[in-house]
Amino acid sequence: MNIKPLADRLVIKPIEEEEVVVGGIVIPDTAKEKPQTGEVVAVGKGRTTEDGKVVPMEVKLGDKVLYAKYSGTQFKFENVEYLVVKESEVLAIID
Repeated sequence: MNIKPLADRLVIKPIEEEEVVVGGIVIPDTAKEKPQTGEVVAVGKGRTTEDGKVVPMEVKLGDKVLYAKYSGTQFKFENVEYLVVKESEVLAIID
């Protein structure tokens, strides 16, 4: 990937949940809930404090994370959907 997030931002590839259709009901894409988990595919260098020190990121490349439902900015790169979020919008790292 040729995307380098700035400061304390992460690029996340959302993990789509398996669609379970009961009784043959098809759920349209517009009615589906947005995924809230994803894999970190790029990491910024970290937040810079007022005195110029860089606070390193807690989230690492390859981590599976849980993020806030309506957080970040979605974009499409090479026909794949991604999300850019600040590290503070990540709620948890999933093991």
